[in-house]
Amino acid sequence: MGQIMELFREETKKDGESLQKLCKALAAGDAAGVEEAFNCYLRKVISVRDAAARSDRKENFYHGILLGILSYKADWIVTSNRETGDGYGDILVEAEDRSLGIVIEVKYARDGNLAEGVKLALEQIEKQHYDERLRNNGVGKVLKYGIACYKKMCKVG
Repeated sequence: MGQIMELFREETKKDGESLQKLCKALAAGDAAGVEEAFNCYLRKVISVRDAAARSDRKENFYHGILLGILSYKADWIVTSNRETGDGYGDILVEAEDRSLGIVIEVKYARDGNLAEGVKLALEQIEKQHYDERLRNNGVGKVLKYGIACYKKMCKVG
């Protein structure tokens, strides 16, 4: 995953405007805006060959891309696979001033059913209480996103 992170850190430096749009949509609770911006980014930056990893590693690929994108925001503390609630949330974001927290669960839609992937991701966030760490840290507002990916497409809910 380290190589993926480095590649996308370099790409994020080149494409600040679209990444700012994605981060702004995340912070606003705008799932449709996140979906639009992330789909645009995926179409522009990756190849379907990039997503051709072994089946059990595909989710990690998109997880790494999102970590690279989120590292763009200097005032966000971004953690990956951190223990929270009853499991390990994929990505937790906390604003430095604790006014905002974001929980992201990523799924790879092996059969291309993006809507089902989003549903499963959101159910997992709720069932496993992935927002617990943020709430215990005194974060005021917590937003939750399920993101399902398939090839160069995503759906966000």
